[in-house]
This record gives sequence, C-alpha cells and structure tokens, in this order.
Amino acid sequence: MISHLPEGAKTGVIFLHGRGGSAWEGRALLDHAGLSTVALAAPQAAGQSWWPTSFLAPAARMQPPLLAALDRVEEALGLLRHFGLPPEQIWLMGFSQGACLALEAYARMGCDLAGVLAFSGGLVGQEDTGTPSPALYGHADKTFAYPGERPGRVWLSVHEQDPHIPLKRVQDSAATFRALGAKVDLRLYPGAGHAILPDDITALRQALAPTSA
Repeated sequence: MISHLPEGAKTGVIFLHGRGGSAWEGRALLDHAGLSTVALAAPQAAGQSWWPTSFLAPAARMQPPLLAALDRVEEALGLLRHFGLPPEQIWLMGFSQGACLALEAYARMGCDLAGVLAFSGGLVGQEDTGTPSPALYGHADKTFAYPGERPGRVWLSVHEQDPHIPLKRVQDSAATFRALGAKVDLRLYPGAGHAILPDDITALRQALAPTSA
C-alpha cells in the first residue's frame, strides 16, 4: 500500500492502478494535477493485475479475484478513515482495470463516499445474463442490481472505440449510477484510444481540490 497523508488534508482519494501498473502512479497523478495536499491510499495488486482476465469475463471467473481486490479497497478506505477523513470527503479513482475496480467498489460499498473518477472503465457487474454480444466484445451482459443509493458524483470517460472497454458497458454503468441517484458525467472521446486525457485531469482537480482553494 502506497500512502501519502499530508497534515491538514481535507480530501482523500483511493487510487487503483491498471493492469501492469503501479500504485506509485497515483502519487504521480496527484502531483501532475497540483494536488499534493490531498491524502492518498493506493494499494498494489499482486503481479500488477487485479484479475487475470478481462473484466467482461463470466462471473464465475471474475468473482474470486474481484472479491479479493475489493478487500484491498476496503483496507485503503480504512486507512483514510483512521487518518481522520470522513467518508464524504473520500473519492475512488482508477484507470483501466483500476477504473473498473473503482466503479465496482463504489457500487458495492460507496453509499457514503464522495464519488468515483473512472478513466477508461466500466462496472464489472454481478450475475451473467443474456448471450455473448459483439457490443461487449463477445461476452455476455451482467446484472447491475446494487441495493441502496449512491448520491455522490461519478466521472466516466472512455474512447468510443476503446480496445478493452466496450462503449455499451460504459453507457450501462452510467445508467446504473443515475438510477442509484448519482450525478453522472459521461465523457466519450472520439476514435480509438485507451488513456487518461486532459479532461480527466481537469475533472480530478475539480473533484479533489482543497475546499479552502
């Protein structure tokens, strides 16, 4: 677990890296955005991957590694709470595979959190439903029946032709969070790509900037 707990921090974020990435990327991202006074907790996945397959894989294959990854998110949340931050001042943030984990964590355990910033990601989902679909890159759909409400904010961004994140899953994720009461900002970037873009950095600054700024 990489942590950065500056004295007097009013806001915190749990950063979740993508496949092949590192927890240190969270610190670099905050520094790049000029948010060095924000508290950070960033768990590191074993083998640099939260799960060994696509997040679109059948639920039976996804559940064991997903549940283990959610436990790591819970540990990070506990660290920031112990530091003294109230849950309504804590965000989840991730890129790619980490964005999928951040969204799923917010859907499953984020009822009192500030929200989630998901750069190139979509909900993992629950049970399998339907048949394989080209819109989901040959995978079946999932159910998204999360109990309760999520009144926070959700930033979802993705290229329209992302090679790893189907547009349909991102749109379904946005609809799911809107139904849960979240304020959703869905940004679709034209063409193919899989990256964090300037709009994402702007959204990061707006969400995490100290309240005294």
